[in-house]
Amino acid sequence: MLATDLDGTLVGDKSSLQALLDFYGSQTYKVSLVYITGRHYQSALSLIEEESLPVPDVLITDVGTGIYIGDRLEPDLEWTRRLEKSWMPEKIESIASRVSGLTSQDLPITNRCSYFASDSTVVEAFRSELNKSGIPYKLIYSGGRDVDILPSESGKGQALQYILDKYKLSEAKLLVAGDSGNDVEMLTMGFPSVIVGNAQPELLEQAEHPSIYRAKQKFAGGIHEAWSHFHTD
Repeated sequence: MLATDLDGTLVGDKSSLQALLDFYGSQTYKVSLVYITGRHYQSALSLIEEESLPVPDVLITDVGTGIYIGDRLEPDLEWTRRLEKSWMPEKIESIASRVSGLTSQDLPITNRCSYFASDSTVVEAFRSELNKSGIPYKLIYSGGRDVDILPSESGKGQALQYILDKYKLSEAKLLVAGDSGNDVEMLTMGFPSVIVGNAQPELLEQAEHPSIYRAKQKFAGGIHEAWSHFHTD
């Protein structure tokens, strides 16, 4: 199973992507695909079509707050109900409106609150205000400007773990791949993982760990490199 971010990880170089897909197609085993992206559902579908990507077995969107499964990639309602229990987007938006240097991202969704921050001090001021409010939340800061506020039980790592548990996949031959700060959670869960060669600075600063491979190759080439490193059989 390949559980991978899309932009900047699986997607970014067409030739290395095709080489990876050809490699998987030539193996005696089938590689299930889980796409884990910060994009919202329709945007992810558009990218899959634009890049002629294989339709995944599971699509995890919105930094781990949306899960879509099956041949028609329909919502996993159990996951949706789990997150809705403690989710307070209106209160989060109200707090955000009072933080200088924070700009709301215009997205057609309500399962996460997303902003642009002018710098890291703005992010810490926002975090401080959220903590004072007592609202349950998870804050993800990536790319030096993107701030996502998620339900506390969500995130790319928690969504992946949910899928592994739901379908009893703990014994799967797995590789997790990412390139930015919003991938940290899923890359540090102890599964075989790869930071691709073109990763953003905040990910390159992660501590060394035996389960994390730092690829020299970029984009899908880094995934291919790491697969050969972890799964030589």
